[in-house]
Amino acid sequence: MVVYFTFTCSVGMVSSDSGLFHVDVIVLDEVHYLSDISRGTVWEEIVSTFSCPGSHLLPMISSHFFFIWRDQLFQVIYCPKEVQLICLSATVANPNELAGWIGQIHGKTELVTSSKRPVPLTWHFSMKTTLLPLLDEKGTQLNRKLSLNYLQLYASGVKSYKDDGSRRRNSKKRGSNMSYDSVDSMPESPLSKNDINTIRRSQVPQVIDTLWQLKAKDMLPAIWFIFSRKGCDAAVQYLEDCNLLDECEMSEVKLALKRFRIKYPDAVRETAIKGLLQGAAAHHAGCLPLWKSFVEELFQRGLVKVVFATETLAAGINMPARTAVISSLTKRSDSGRTQLSSNELLQMAGRAGRRGTDERGHVVLVQTPYEGAEECCKLLFTGVEPLVSQFTASYGMVLNLLAGAKVTSRSNEANEMKSVKAGRTLEEARKLVERSFGNYVGSNVMLAAKDELTKIAKEIEMLTLEVSDEAIDRKSRKLLSEVAYTEIADLQEDLRVEKRLRTELRKRVEAQRIAALKPLLMEFENGHLPFLCLQYKDSEGVQHSLPAVYLGKVDSLNGSKLKNMVFAEDSFAPNVVGTESSVNDLEMDRDVEPSYYVALGSDNTWYLFTEKWIKTMYRTGLPNVALAQGDALPREIMRMLLDKEEMKWEKLTASEFGCLWCMEASLETWSWSLNVPVLNSLSESDELLHMSEPYCEAVDRYKEQRNKVARLKKRIARTQGFKEYKKIIDMTKLTEEKIKRLKARSKRLTNRIEQIEPSGWKEFLLISNVIHEIRALDINTHVIFPLGETAAAIRGENEIWLAMILRNKILLGLKPAQLAAACASLVSEGIKVRPWKNNSYIYEPSSTVINLVKFLDDQRTSLLQLQEKHGVNIPCCLDSQFSGMVEAWASGLSWREMMMDCAMDEGDLARLLRRTIDILAQIPKLPDIDPLLQTNAKIASNVMDRPPISELAG
Repeated sequence: MVVYFTFTCSVGMVSSDSGLFHVDVIVLDEVHYLSDISRGTVWEEIVSTFSCPGSHLLPMISSHFFFIWRDQLFQVIYCPKEVQLICLSATVANPNELAGWIGQIHGKTELVTSSKRPVPLTWHFSMKTTLLPLLDEKGTQLNRKLSLNYLQLYASGVKSYKDDGSRRRNSKKRGSNMSYDSVDSMPESPLSKNDINTIRRSQVPQVIDTLWQLKAKDMLPAIWFIFSRKGCDAAVQYLEDCNLLDECEMSEVKLALKRFRIKYPDAVRETAIKGLLQGAAAHHAGCLPLWKSFVEELFQRGLVKVVFATETLAAGINMPARTAVISSLTKRSDSGRTQLSSNELLQMAGRAGRRGTDERGHVVLVQTPYEGAEECCKLLFTGVEPLVSQFTASYGMVLNLLAGAKVTSRSNEANEMKSVKAGRTLEEARKLVERSFGNYVGSNVMLAAKDELTKIAKEIEMLTLEVSDEAIDRKSRKLLSEVAYTEIADLQEDLRVEKRLRTELRKRVEAQRIAALKPLLMEFENGHLPFLCLQYKDSEGVQHSLPAVYLGKVDSLNGSKLKNMVFAEDSFAPNVVGTESSVNDLEMDRDVEPSYYVALGSDNTWYLFTEKWIKTMYRTGLPNVALAQGDALPREIMRMLLDKEEMKWEKLTASEFGCLWCMEASLETWSWSLNVPVLNSLSESDELLHMSEPYCEAVDRYKEQRNKVARLKKRIARTQGFKEYKKIIDMTKLTEEKIKRLKARSKRLTNRIEQIEPSGWKEFLLISNVIHEIRALDINTHVIFPLGETAAAIRGENEIWLAMILRNKILLGLKPAQLAAACASLVSEGIKVRPWKNNSYIYEPSSTVINLVKFLDDQRTSLLQLQEKHGVNIPCCLDSQFSGMVEAWASGLSWREMMMDCAMDEGDLARLLRRTIDILAQIPKLPDIDPLLQTNAKIASNVMDRPPISELAG
């Protein structure tokens, strides 16, 4: 018998009431999900547990939302080496490590690799007016026609039309003869951020642009990956007037839709029908599973030409296309905007190319305002990432591994503890936990990495001694004559003194500059919104000039999230430093203390900055006038939009006078950023940066000191022994470069060690302490108490928390629908109200459910405090926001009534209902649960499990 696991398996797929027996082969498809933080533990448990003689698979499995293992799956697996494991993946960078781990714990393992793809892939890049190959003919580097310098040359050719008279005619002639090949004569000077943003923005295509490029090259059907549900739906609406189907195909879609409506009337997504009849559809977690299956069926039949999907479509679904379009290299996450990993990129690209249908598959990457072809190429050539263990302990795992005896009450043995089975000792449990992939990798790779780190640290220490002032002085004495050495040494000491003074004068210039800027900035707090130029140098020394529109001083944003954050977090505090004399001179007056300001850049990025980063301000700007009577002023609108952001600021650069921070703005600010002009269109006569007399004096003193330092350097260069001394300095610089490279290598190794550092056993012990104190299991005698028995049998994220709730007698007074609502409050994590839903609502739970949740919140607080005491961080979900929706469904409301003006997406509500049904279905099978609660749970589960969200329907 073969058991096939994939990360999209669902309940009941391979289960039965009596379990599974005579298993010969287990197939783990998409085994790279071993690296996934929410699935990795389950994958490792399957391999480790099947490989443990005499072990029970069921008790060890502790999946969170992928509940396919446990009671109904396997009861006893013995002689595990007879079970063959087959692991499949297309994106594993360290298959040798994976094969070695399975071989060590399971038996002889053979690694089979192949680099041949049945349908080869071709990579393309879409811009506003053209679709070009992403790579050169050899496929080893970026197509030179996509480099920023080529695009800049093309843009400069267009600008030449602006010249006057005969120069315009000559420029036009040159422009007409211009080709990409002529860029060879163009210098490869680094482009500023402003230049790069200007080039990128000019090349961003609309959805319709790229779609017609695909259609013209016969590259449809396509899966188009957009990393938001709203973006997918908007793209379909954008194409509603673009017909991709012929009359025959449209008739087939209408017929299929008619049949689907008859069979599943509540599952029809009315807002998607117009796009579907044009050959376009959206596919994301906000859709009902039934509707997504219908879209997949039409796509496979060739009746949908383009599907706009989130990245979940990239794995686990057999829905290949001729072309995969990837709309961006970044996506929004809980921690802000993050770049795709190379594995995610390749997983999405893997949807392209239909075996037996297409000779080649096509992957299209799209120009965005934030990244271009060079970034795409860099990510593509990064290669696949290595598997990293995500094995973590859970309450269920600890209870099932350590439980040995149950507390049983008998008429003839009152309060006597009777041993039912012998639990594992901590040492035995440790051996099982340490069978994880992370520990295997650690025992090999980590030891080698730590040895290399030690060698690097010793080498850095030795080289650091060679570049110290004492070492340079010692070498100079040895190489130079006494007269030459004395002369250079004296001049070098003078140079150090003068450099320190130069540094202090530079800081004074900055301080006086701040004092001069403050009143200028204050003038614009209530007037129009002026344009300004921010300037900084990045880590590579490239200077960037950023045009922006000034919003105001952070101090003036009363009650805003930004003001609260800046004043609460130390990372935003300026660190003005200087010698005692300079500080006394400045007297730390408020006029020279840096303040934070905020502006919106032309690249639709918010910038948080101090006066240090302002190059200049302009007299022109956006008028602070309402568009219509009664409308809010532009400054108020922008402040409101800023306050809606998630405050995920990224530090661009730092100085003692404060840092420059940036944060990607939202789509709502896009139109504002488009009205910020490029710098070369702003007149120098409009600049307002007039400096004070103290500032000018400070600049003069700084320049004088800078010249003094330069003269001292020239004097040193003219000394008798300078040639020999310069050789010492040059060797010192080479040594410093080597130290820099070694430190970079050390940092990479440290990051790798942090990734593979095994933590399973440490977490196991911490969790066992919580279990012991809460009286679920005595870790000394291995006696398991009723709370532990219930928790050991539950599937969930926090089994102890779920057991505490389900064993509470207060649940016995609930009706079945109220019980369903209470259970929903335990599994609603990740479910959200969609902010763009207008005039919408969600059903409120009954007062009984609200009061119950309030009562349970005290228990939740106690458990969280106990977990914090022992260093355990496992969430305890309790949120009644959506409990009313579940209560309404369990009370018999129809799907159409539920979704009428609902603030939730259909897919989110369906997912919440399925999670609730899953926990309700567990209750009748849990040990030591009141029969009344089990009966009510069964009633609620049966009522809720109906179309369009029933498992058989979905």
